[in-house]
Amino acid sequence: MDDAQYGPHRFSGGGEETDAFRGATFRVADLREARFTDCDLSGVKIVDGCLVDVDISGYVERLLVNGVDVTGYVEAELDRRHPERAQLREIQDADGFRAMWDTIEKLWSDAIARAGRLPEAARIERVDGEWSFAETLRHLIFIVDAWLSRPVLDQERPYHPLGVVQSWYADQDAAALGIDLGAAPAYDEVLRILADRMALVRRTVDALTNADLGRTSNRNPAPGYPDEPFAVAECLAVLMEEACEHHRFATRDLTTLEARSGRSGGGR
Repeated sequence: MDDAQYGPHRFSGGGEETDAFRGATFRVADLREARFTDCDLSGVKIVDGCLVDVDISGYVERLLVNGVDVTGYVEAELDRRHPERAQLREIQDADGFRAMWDTIEKLWSDAIARAGRLPEAARIERVDGEWSFAETLRHLIFIVDAWLSRPVLDQERPYHPLGVVQSWYADQDAAALGIDLGAAPAYDEVLRILADRMALVRRTVDALTNADLGRTSNRNPAPGYPDEPFAVAECLAVLMEEACEHHRFATRDLTTLEARSGRSGGGR
């Protein structure tokens, strides 16, 4: 998945967004194998539909299937499979953020070890059109730059050229940040940069105090995000949610890549 920033807030970065289909009605339409990426489907109603092998991911709230709200079941099952989700929601103080980062470091260390056992080509292979493992790591680099270095550490332009922005972020806006849209870095270079960013988060949370959590910054993560103050606690929570959600997507795809290559991952 290429964007884990789910929730009632959707940021507009000036991408190819259209409201041409808002309120549209499709009758006896063949939508087989259609793909909706970064689309707002709030309030959609499907009547007498045929949904077979349908795959939904994203921010899901009050999802009714044949009149049954399955949202709670889905959330509970995700928490069972990925207990870091519950840990993130339960953070109350600076110690909670430190413990959460301990968990995230372990999750990504294990995932990177799994990826390291795959053929080199698999690490840059996209599964079902999603980001490759290497691209996901590059997105995490951008997430640290956007949600830690800029608003929390007060750096005006912290963005590494090899970072990967969200899919909704317009190319011209990404280029204005200094992002190299045509970059194809070596995997080892991506690992080196990510290790630097992970270490930066570690140093930040190690020094974090409860008093720091309520401090606000007037720097938003990047142009195109809401122009409003962000509290340190909010910034760290978004960063860690992104790390958890993208770990879920990345390990899902690693399982597919391992099956294709005939290698066992031995992980979640």
